[in-house]
Amino acid sequence: MIELLSPEELHSLSQQEQDQYWMRYCLRLAEQGAQLGEVPVGAVLVQNNRLLAEAFNQPIGRCDPCAHAEILVLREGGEKLKNYRLSNTSLYVSLEPCSMCAGALVHARVERLIYGASEPKAGAIESQANFLGSDYLNHRVSCVGGVLAQEASEQLSAFFKRRRKEKKAAKLKS
Repeated sequence: MIELLSPEELHSLSQQEQDQYWMRYCLRLAEQGAQLGEVPVGAVLVQNNRLLAEAFNQPIGRCDPCAHAEILVLREGGEKLKNYRLSNTSLYVSLEPCSMCAGALVHARVERLIYGASEPKAGAIESQANFLGSDYLNHRVSCVGGVLAQEASEQLSAFFKRRRKEKKAAKLKS
């Protein structure tokens, strides 16, 4: 179980400290996903220093290609707020979002995106595209990348290293 700070305790922290706090929370969620064999990506949706929703990647377990951590927290947040518009919210995620998730952030009217590691293959925020900076969008999401990037990157690297080792061992057995 992850212990939450109160909104008052969080308010006393600088924005950078708040971002790091929530990113650590995301990394712990990502580890839960990794233990289930999912790519370790965790996300939280926060409004006024209160946790609205939390999730980790689950496309494998749910047999759902859209079950990225970001999408799951947006869905849960919408249900809790009884609105598909998630105004005045911040979404924290341990890995740079893909184009699907970036589009969902815009449609949900998320105010702020904070992510950890860059995603060089499919990142749609800075790595492969600057989706959120597109002129045609009718909503602007402010963005901060690289929060605890090294920790997030190491978590992903360790997961894929372990997975390659397991696959190699299984191949040698057969």
